[in-house]
Amino acid sequence: MAITVSTTPQTAGPATALRAPRRRVRRRAGLTPAGFLFVPVALLVTFTWVPVLFMFGYSVTKWDGLTPDPPFVGLDNYVEVFTRPELFAVLKVSLYYVGASFVQIGLALYFATVLSFRLRLRNLFKGILFFPYLINGVAIGMIFLYFFQPGGTLDATLGLLGLDGMSRHWLGDPDTINYSLAGTSIWRYLGLNFVMFLGAIQSIQPELFEAAELDGANRWQRFRYLILPGIRPVIGLSFILALSGSLSVFEIPFIMTGGANGSETFVIQTVNLAFKFHKFGLASAMAVILLLIVLLMTWVQRRLVPEET
Repeated sequence: MAITVSTTPQTAGPATALRAPRRRVRRRAGLTPAGFLFVPVALLVTFTWVPVLFMFGYSVTKWDGLTPDPPFVGLDNYVEVFTRPELFAVLKVSLYYVGASFVQIGLALYFATVLSFRLRLRNLFKGILFFPYLINGVAIGMIFLYFFQPGGTLDATLGLLGLDGMSRHWLGDPDTINYSLAGTSIWRYLGLNFVMFLGAIQSIQPELFEAAELDGANRWQRFRYLILPGIRPVIGLSFILALSGSLSVFEIPFIMTGGANGSETFVIQTVNLAFKFHKFGLASAMAVILLLIVLLMTWVQRRLVPEET
């Protein structure tokens, strides 16, 4: 009796039939995040990384901003920066803003903690604190020019308090100009840190606060043992932003004084070298050095105060 063997292909089972659609679903799920990230990454590369690469390239040339083929000078621009003390002397102005950044973070943390508790009109105070950050920097510079001018708002306030002897030319005196500008920066950027801290505090589980309140913990204990450890990464980020911003401060002193009377910062000097004296190669070298200093300080800060212990 002959046995017939069928050569007709068998129909795939249910499991095999489902594999192809599942693969397509997984492939689409993997492509979706990439599709959303394509536009921001393309913008980041176009407007950040490509200009930075060009900046490195210009820093080894003697470019005046117009010559299509600038001469290559190697490391001469960097040597000039490090051998001319006046180019680095302006970095000491940043120390005023570093000190102001610590005051700013302290005030922002205080107000964020106080307004995270149940208080009357707390939403009103939140808006008042955040409002200065919404104002254009040029407008703030013009407002504080009137605030600090002789006989202006500050002098009038001191007069009402019986402190007429403290009145002076706040932006004309080299001894007070940087304190005045740093104080303006505190008012300008306090709202940003305040919102960051407030958001971090509100992300802490409410059950922890309820348990602490039931255990009889006062507000200081809740701040020390709950809030401070819970928002430690945000505090570290704020210090990084504050230090980098203090080294690269530009907007407030440029608008209010233009760098006069000893208020010139490293960035203002870099901009002047590029657009006033047409030394784009030297200015690019200074920008590269500032970038490296910011990265170094960020690395040191992360090593000294890591997010996780």
